[in-house]
Amino acid sequence: MSLLVLSYADVERLLPMEECVDVMEDALAALARGELFQPLRSIARPPDAPGLIGLMPAYRAGDRAVYALKALTVTPENPARHGLDAHQGGVLVSDGETGELLALVNASAITEIRTAAVSAVATRHLARDETRELAMLGAGVQARSHLRAMAAVRPFERARVWSPTEANARRLADEADAAFPVEVAGSVEEALRGADVIVTATAAREPVVRREWLADGAHVNAVGAGFPHTRELDGATVAAAKLVVDRRESAENEAGDYLLAVEEGAIGRDHIHAELGEVVIGVAAGRLSRDEITLFKSVGIAIEDLAAADHVIRKAREQGVGVEVPF
Repeated sequence: MSLLVLSYADVERLLPMEECVDVMEDALAALARGELFQPLRSIARPPDAPGLIGLMPAYRAGDRAVYALKALTVTPENPARHGLDAHQGGVLVSDGETGELLALVNASAITEIRTAAVSAVATRHLARDETRELAMLGAGVQARSHLRAMAAVRPFERARVWSPTEANARRLADEADAAFPVEVAGSVEEALRGADVIVTATAAREPVVRREWLADGAHVNAVGAGFPHTRELDGATVAAAKLVVDRRESAENEAGDYLLAVEEGAIGRDHIHAELGEVVIGVAAGRLSRDEITLFKSVGIAIEDLAAADHVIRKAREQGVGVEVPF
């Protein structure tokens, strides 16, 4: 047998953002219908290591049954010290009947594209139709990817980007290949003022978003805080919003924006309105009024990696992309 190896460049070529948005929407809908299996990811933090390692398994049954396992290291200092994405690793895809390993796909590219594509699905279903102003908090890999993703689902007229390091925000604004002007904001409050859609993709451990800075009717995609002890939003923001998550079990165990708001008494444990897939298939309501604040809290889940990698592999086979290695 042989193993198909797909690089970052291969994934980038085979998974354009507009296409990935539809792939993610289909995957989340399948999860809501109970067609996919996904346990909680496991995370190990070696005491002397600069980061952590996470394992994210998933399985899809059916005519084209497939296993997927994303093995990922997260090294927060990578961007500043090494010029690398903090997320490094691979998605291992195996035949669902025989268990044979079929492909190894670059996980940095999969994570970068699919994370933003899922936020685009949330924006498609939860944001107002007449959105014009986008606020982007953060200026790293996910901020860049989210600018493309947001443009895929809403006709924004401009974006304001803020980063704790102004030079990073200016670099993103200058280099962004966006369908609208990207400006640098001097503060979080300035970036959020009047924004219809907000993306938080920061490395913050404490809240950077306050409720009083949000306009009524805003939609927030909270992406950056994926651990129980970190948060980007204050409790008042979470309490004021209709909260939609990618997976309840994941949010209840991993999402600091939710868990810390519960801990401080801002919300109850029943504050989660729905999973995004439930909104997609219509078993849970999305936005109900123009002035409602909606919040999608993303922690990233393995079925998204499975769907993205499987889609890329099929296209690679059709187009002869990648390297086949005897295995």
